Amino acid sequence: MGSTQKTDGTDATTPGEREAAAPGTAPRAAAGAERTPTPGRTPGTRRTPNAPGAKRTRARAALARWTGQLLRFTVLEARCCAFAVALVGGIAVSGMLPALPVPRYDLLLLYGIGLTVLAWRLGWDSTRDIAVIAACHAIGLLFELVKVRMGSWSYPEEAWTKVGGVPLYGGFLYAAVGSYVCRAWRLFDLRLTGYRPRLMAVLAAAVYVNFFSHHWLPDARWVLAALLLAATAGTWVRFRVGGEDHRMPLALSFVLIGFFLWVAENAATWAGAWSYPHQLDGWEPVSVAKFGAWALLISVTFVLVARGPGRAPGPVTAGPGPGPGRTLAPPPGGSPC
Repeated sequence: MGSTQKTDGTDATTPGEREAAAPGTAPRAAAGAERTPTPGRTPGTRRTPNAPGAKRTRARAALARWTGQLLRFTVLEARCCAFAVALVGGIAVSGMLPALPVPRYDLLLLYGIGLTVLAWRLGWDSTRDIAVIAACHAIGLLFELVKVRMGSWSYPEEAWTKVGGVPLYGGFLYAAVGSYVCRAWRLFDLRLTGYRPRLMAVLAAAVYVNFFSHHWLPDARWVLAALLLAATAGTWVRFRVGGEDHRMPLALSFVLIGFFLWVAENAATWAGAWSYPHQLDGWEPVSVAKFGAWALLISVTFVLVARGPGRAPGPVTAGPGPGPGRTLAPPPGGSPC
């Protein structure tokens, strides 16, 4: 008997028989037979289409996220600096006014008081913040009295509210720094880890005293700077921007704030807030050495603000779930400035 054929005349051989019968061809792999995986690929995975394009998409998304974070950070910083910017701006404008029956320094004192009351009434600064700002004002005035007496700088204009060569408005320059730290604590939802409050209080007091005593005793600022670095080793400032947590070393925050205070001091002396001896015949940039002095002096303000209720250091969870410092609720306060 020959090969089986269908009655309609078509070939009844199976596909496998036809393939085997075809000359010069290899039989196909049987259904379900294992294939040899391509080197470097996991069996069962599919090649990602357009891999360079996917990388570019991820890079654009990351750039957009970080750009958004930078913009949010800039807006929050502007809100923190509102008091200081308004104060320095008022000083600059006062220098352009024509001669008035009230001395310029006295007008600036009234202006500073008005700014403080306005910030309190609008809820931009709490009652506790106002107390810290007032303490910074008093500490700053004492600092000014000693430094002006020693000839470090001067206030050349006359004023009714001038004591020991220092106009009372001069303390607002330090109050502005206190306002910045208080607002930053609230708007950035600052939290401290590894902070040593007692040691920092002792060192901050030593820094403050050294700015007086170095006129009669050896200057210990470099020793104090080294001690501050040691005291802040392992201390982190955690802050929130747009629902995301970030952190930086406390020592670095002192350096950054000190730099921007030095920039602000250049703007203030240019506007005529006060004058260093080398600026009496015309404005010149403030010495870079003042940058380091501000980086040390900010520790005094920071210690005062950190002693407030609800600002004690505590544990911060590292995971993404809820916990101290990880909730994504908006920061308290919500002030517009």
